[in-house]
Amino acid sequence: MNAARSEQEFQNILRRLGIALDASQIGVWEHDTQKDEVVWDLQMHRLYATGKTKKRVKAEVWMNAIHPEDFAQAQADFDRAILTKDVYSSEYRIILPDGETRYLRSRAYCFEEDGHITFIGAEWDVTADVLLNRELRRQKAIAEARAVALEATTERIEYAAEHDYLTGLPNRRFFDRRLAELAGEPGLEKLAILHIGLDRFKQINDTAGHAAGDDVLKSCARRIEAGVPKNSFIARVSGDEFAVLIANFTALDDLKHRAEQLAQQLKQSVWHNDDVLRTGASMGVAAASGRNIASLLAESDIALQRAKKLGRGRVEVFSAHLKAQLNNEQRVGRQLAHGLEKGEFIPYYQAQVDARTRRIVGMEVLARWRHPKRGMILPGEFITVAGSLGRLDDLDAAILKAALKDRQAWMRQGVQVPRIAVNVSAARLSDPLLMDQLKHLDIQPDMLSFELLETIFLDDSEDEVFSNVAGLKAMGIDIEIDDFGSGHASIIGLVKLKPRRMKIDRQLVMPTTTSREQTRLLRSIIDIAKALHIEVIAEGVETLEHAKLLTRLGCDILQGYAIAYPVPADDMLARLMQDQEQSLVAQS
Repeated sequence: MNAARSEQEFQNILRRLGIALDASQIGVWEHDTQKDEVVWDLQMHRLYATGKTKKRVKAEVWMNAIHPEDFAQAQADFDRAILTKDVYSSEYRIILPDGETRYLRSRAYCFEEDGHITFIGAEWDVTADVLLNRELRRQKAIAEARAVALEATTERIEYAAEHDYLTGLPNRRFFDRRLAELAGEPGLEKLAILHIGLDRFKQINDTAGHAAGDDVLKSCARRIEAGVPKNSFIARVSGDEFAVLIANFTALDDLKHRAEQLAQQLKQSVWHNDDVLRTGASMGVAAASGRNIASLLAESDIALQRAKKLGRGRVEVFSAHLKAQLNNEQRVGRQLAHGLEKGEFIPYYQAQVDARTRRIVGMEVLARWRHPKRGMILPGEFITVAGSLGRLDDLDAAILKAALKDRQAWMRQGVQVPRIAVNVSAARLSDPLLMDQLKHLDIQPDMLSFELLETIFLDDSEDEVFSNVAGLKAMGIDIEIDDFGSGHASIIGLVKLKPRRMKIDRQLVMPTTTSREQTRLLRSIIDIAKALHIEVIAEGVETLEHAKLLTRLGCDILQGYAIAYPVPADDMLARLMQDQEQSLVAQS
């Protein structure tokens, strides 16, 4: 009875094993190495698609099925297992009768009995795994190649973000960072700035063209490099201005003498095609000891402006006499504070249009000072003063409230008001009370955009800034980057901030109609923006030729004198009503 039950249990085990092997599609084989035949189960015949079921199969069936390129290795694997009487393991391709290629994996254990060496093993189809791994390796190689290309592109972009495209010199952003680094160096005793402004550069651009102006800039850059100490840090800080940092110079008189020699060198002629271009340079020199360098660039700029006012081609050193000019700025600052209290600052509006339809899709709010004695004053005369006094946040708030009031008045006239973009300073954006202040202004989603001024260094911004940015987005206020390309906003900053739009600096826009290199650079910036899903606004669109070219390059929105001049609220209302009427006519 026990023997019968044991036999039954054994049969059950065999049956379950057979079912498991059949379900797993694993074929089982046995090979007596002294015989020219192999014992195959049914699944082995299925794997090799023989169409037969016989258990005993000639060894040549296996040998003939193996892919010719894999046969030698498969045979070597089997011979090695026989020689070592060890485990046989191999992987190879077989060619089925219909020509299909499959990948098999084979594994067997060696048994020796009465001098006979027998291998009992299993084979299974690994085609799917092999093809999957091959595809994964291919995709990995593609990903690695793309990563290498992206890294190289990022390096080029980061280099471009800190260097002037034309001269190859560091730009303003790089200059400011280097100045801050020098301020923290313990071994720094003295630091000077040579602030160089090219004379009559605009005249050269206007008469000889931008290509000639480019040649002048490149020639001057090389002459500056040759005329200053080897350890100097030279940067192109604006369109026609350069700045040189000189650490631990010997004496201020020697520095002024070197600056005068450099001014003479910059008076030399520059050849452009067959024309001789003559220019020169004015310079402002400022020096400081130790860590007292915070105002050094501003002081050198004051000295430069003084040199230009005194007849150009001169070198002026910042002194107590020039300090009086700062006092005058302070006087203007007091008037500015009074003007803020009296509501003398009003918004002007410059229309922004869709690059293709030329319909108004937005407007930028620009501050104007309606001075009781001097009349209308442009921002160039008070923005810097407001910043130095820490009143930019108050100015931002005043202009925003006035713009919202105008918007409400326009809507009461039945006008559909597009998005309004307002500038926001670093002080305003980092204000912990900003969000509470905005919540009391009844701001609706998609009504406003905040333009981050170029003075906000996005890569180094504090957590408070990004917290406020997140709050602005949650309120439905778009974030835009102003003056992109001037060196104050890097690709890293764009990725971190995720703005809705970015405005390409006018210095990049203006030369596009005359400079192929500039056009290629602009196209690259637009491609970067598109890749990051950022809309592109081109400012400084001065001519219809600019407008057409920028539209072809892929700019979404245009702004500039060729589109519209900044106008007061009443004029902007009239423009909006006209645009709305034209839109209704076009739809009818």
